[in-house]
Amino acid sequence: MTGLAPCTGLDRADWLATTDRLLTALRPWASADHATITPPGDPGGYGTRVDGLEGFARSFMGAAFRIAGTEDATSTELAEWYAEGIAAGVDPGNPGRWVRPGEHDQAKVEAAALSLGLHLTRTRIWDRLDQRTRDRVVDYLAELVGAAVPPINWVWFRIVTQTFLRSVGGPWSRADLDHDLAVHESFVRADGWFADGPERAFDHYAGWALHFYPVIWLEMAAGEERAEELRERYLARLDAFLPQAAALVGADGGPLFQGRSLTYRFAAAAPFWAGAIAGSTALSPGELRRAASGVLRHFLDRGVPDEQGLLPLGWHGAWRPIAQRYSGPGSPYWAFKGMAGLALPADHPVWTAREEPLPVEGGDVIEVMPAPGWLVAGTRSDGIVRVVNHGTDHGREGVLVSDPPLYARIGYSTATSPVLSAAGWEEPLDSSVSLLDHEGRASHRAGFRTLAIGATDGAAHGFSIGRAHWVVPTPGQPDHGSGRIGEITAGPEILVGSIVRGPWEVRLARVEGAGANGPLRVTGWPVAPGGAISHVVDLGGLPEHGVVTIPDATPISATTEIPWRASAGAAQAGRWYAAGVLLSRDPAAVAPPAVAFEAGHAAVTWPDGVTSRVELPEVGHGS
Repeated sequence: MTGLAPCTGLDRADWLATTDRLLTALRPWASADHATITPPGDPGGYGTRVDGLEGFARSFMGAAFRIAGTEDATSTELAEWYAEGIAAGVDPGNPGRWVRPGEHDQAKVEAAALSLGLHLTRTRIWDRLDQRTRDRVVDYLAELVGAAVPPINWVWFRIVTQTFLRSVGGPWSRADLDHDLAVHESFVRADGWFADGPERAFDHYAGWALHFYPVIWLEMAAGEERAEELRERYLARLDAFLPQAAALVGADGGPLFQGRSLTYRFAAAAPFWAGAIAGSTALSPGELRRAASGVLRHFLDRGVPDEQGLLPLGWHGAWRPIAQRYSGPGSPYWAFKGMAGLALPADHPVWTAREEPLPVEGGDVIEVMPAPGWLVAGTRSDGIVRVVNHGTDHGREGVLVSDPPLYARIGYSTATSPVLSAAGWEEPLDSSVSLLDHEGRASHRAGFRTLAIGATDGAAHGFSIGRAHWVVPTPGQPDHGSGRIGEITAGPEILVGSIVRGPWEVRLARVEGAGANGPLRVTGWPVAPGGAISHVVDLGGLPEHGVVTIPDATPISATTEIPWRASAGAAQAGRWYAAGVLLSRDPAAVAPPAVAFEAGHAAVTWPDGVTSRVELPEVGHGS
């Protein structure tokens, strides 16, 4: 690969071609009047009418990026086609009209996509709509004024929609704007991070929603007093976040496989395009382009879109269990957020710059991200980025629920998926430290407390403590990312520590207080047979071992293998157990580290002879 794209081979023409392929493939699934697009597949949890609105609104957003940045015959045709759909969608006499925001909450989400698209295509679509259609669009979008929105990233749907309404002389509410901006401030965490609401919900929404929309809004509301007051603050947070986001991309472009709504796939490129739109200097244009194109390249190389040119619910191929309750066949097209860079003209620096390497391509990465409680380890030899988690569970400290697989596991990476089938919801099978009850069921950790996180002697370390508990879930709960409530059986607390360097994590565990009557088990990374190397080795007190094999457990492979180590008999309170946990594609990485405990410290000697000495937290029994 040469020219401006030595890493990915993708130039702006390739991005345009991919967008056009996706948009063209949706046409056969559109209604005759273009108002709805309902891709094939089982209806989502909100029904076919919502699915059709999602398909239209989300693809319109993608078309709008293209129309805004490229003046050609395809953009002209797209503008005409989507204008017809808009007119039909807001026609109250049309049996196939859009579900309205006052009729279903999901329409509030899609209203923002419609508003953003209309803003970007103002001269090509909005200005050419007849007055009756424009009035109907305003009436449709105005149902968000004063409407209830949950205190999560949804506040931005109301902000974006009302900002567009204001720009065309429609109704809007200063009180709504002030309220929603204040709610957004409540999400702010350290170093440019956001939690998606009051829970410890750290995931891709930080980038594809809580950084993306503020940048879009600053452009939509340019010159308005409130936007200009906030501009410097919002862009400083984006600047702080972007280098961390780039450090979480694997050398193959794989995004970190963690958090809900992963079926949006290359929407993970959105924060990098936000950086380009905002003129961020935290990453160079070549770094921004490399990260965004890498994410797209990852999926293009793995059969995305599918042979019909579609984005089914799934990750690479179709895999329905990845969906949340709110996901339908139109939902994956939020992936078009990852095409936002097409709104920038061909002579923009992000398109004329030469790609520059990702952090993991430049050398091994060891980084501490205190806001989500993550220890990040990327290895140049195999391109994998790993996250060891001591701060995220999509819950609250002290609240005992089941562990949500996409949030509460100890390990996430760009090369593995947690077990997402029913078995992985029932108990933590991968990347965990658990006590086993008399039936052999593993305890959960959600509700844990972060004790320490930092770096020393070339390694990153983190410690957390939580009440071991078992959950019999109440049936019929929706899946919006959080753990499940139910009948709780509580056990003793478990203190868990991680010392991370390169492909290895030294995982420490100590049972605090009495009450353990089963063994302590440490499980490793879930991998495909014959794929990446996953080992758990005994570094103290864990002689029992084996491998759990599960079919159809993740969207990455048909079969998943998970190595484990366990104590011989019931776990002993107050003693340290230790395991070496490896994930690598490099056969030379299998030599394990060693650990010794001395005077309140753990001293880890790594395979290359380097020693890291980490202070152990003081935790009293029964704390």
